[in-house]
Amino acid sequence: MNRTLRVAVACATAAGLSACAVKAPAPQVDAQAPAQWQAPLPHNGSRANLATWWRQQTDTLLAELIDAAQAVSPTVSSAASRIAQSRADQVAAGAALVPNVDAAGSVSRANQQSLTPMGTTSQAALQASWEIDLFGANRAARDAAQARYQSAQAGWHDARVSVAAETANQYFALRACQQLLDVARQDAVSRADTARLTELSAGAGFESPANLALARASAADGNSRYLAQRASCDVNVKALVALTAMQEPELRRRLAGNAKVDVPAITPAFGVTELPAQTLAQRPDVFTAEREVAAASAEVGSARAQRYPRLTISGAVGIANFHSGGVNTKTDTWTIGPVSVSVPIFDAGRRRANEDAAGARYDAAVVSYRATVRQAVSEVEQAMVNLDSTAQRTLDAGTATQGYRTNFNAVEQRYKNGMASLFELEDARRTRLAAEQNQVTLARERNAAWVALYRAAGGGWTAPAASAAPASPAAN
Repeated sequence: MNRTLRVAVACATAAGLSACAVKAPAPQVDAQAPAQWQAPLPHNGSRANLATWWRQQTDTLLAELIDAAQAVSPTVSSAASRIAQSRADQVAAGAALVPNVDAAGSVSRANQQSLTPMGTTSQAALQASWEIDLFGANRAARDAAQARYQSAQAGWHDARVSVAAETANQYFALRACQQLLDVARQDAVSRADTARLTELSAGAGFESPANLALARASAADGNSRYLAQRASCDVNVKALVALTAMQEPELRRRLAGNAKVDVPAITPAFGVTELPAQTLAQRPDVFTAEREVAAASAEVGSARAQRYPRLTISGAVGIANFHSGGVNTKTDTWTIGPVSVSVPIFDAGRRRANEDAAGARYDAAVVSYRATVRQAVSEVEQAMVNLDSTAQRTLDAGTATQGYRTNFNAVEQRYKNGMASLFELEDARRTRLAAEQNQVTLARERNAAWVALYRAAGGGWTAPAASAAPASPAAN
């Protein structure tokens, strides 16, 4: 064994103790990161917990629609496919760390002009080869594949959370539309009744033709608003059908059987004034960005290790049989080697360029991670601001609606008794209608803020007093 081979074997032995490993950049960033580096998946990665969060709300139909939407979502299916692909890549990368064993067999018949008689040679063997990971290139590739597998898992949860939020928003939009439809129907009926009374008064000579024209125009406008609102609700139903793949007649039946007087509102079991840092860390996009940093770090180490020598050992063990003249001659064979060492000498800077590119990707991953965390904080804060705003405005909106309704009823009675003009009545009607629509819209905004907070928190949260220890990322 020459000196070069002795040095290579010595380094291979030391590699088991990581003495020859090439260090990659530590997958860490500065204090801008959340307090928890290894983020748990939303709802601890549990499909049941995700559904439970919605079932805890006031409307059980919503949870069923979300389940249906997730079952048929192409986004969720694509995310599941990426998990399968990443798992295969992880297995392939891990396989590079262990010896490869192949079975080989052959049969040949030959006649040579020599002392060897004509005969048939058959043989079978197991052949093995192993690249000893001297400088950690294969380990780094395995770590990168593992990080991307975990990232794919988080992407699947992110897809589920996105579908849940989209379905909830569409459902609340439909409920708000139905409430606005009821307001428009009542307004159209009121306007039509006013037009009928005005027409009777005009026929008796107590109202001018101009007032009659105004009353008819108001009735037509009210009916037009009602028809437009009904069409909008039908469009919302069809959008929900497309999301859930539920048959439209069945969906309409379920909606009618689950009708509510007011727009349904998400009512948590606790007040939300702040969210802990680990809640942000459970966001799948934050977890994915962190895993991309880890994968990019590992790829730097793998690219750097390609600039150092590579050691490969191979060998074989087998049996052979030579048949000639009715006589079988059997032999056992084995080989160790060759032990080969590949030492990079000149590649015109290709390996160094690959390392630089991997380093640039690592820097980009760190920047992206920090930006993702900032965006997560911003989205949570915006959702909480909207929640606080809608909560403060809800009481005022209710008071305003009740007051304008009372005023309209009073003006309407005065009009019927000839003590108020049609212009006063129409002005009171417009004010009441705007207040009623604003109250429904405000309830819709509050629900949208809750859904936004659910999405911003990575798929729900648990009250601080009941928080359990975060679970490690796991596939479901």
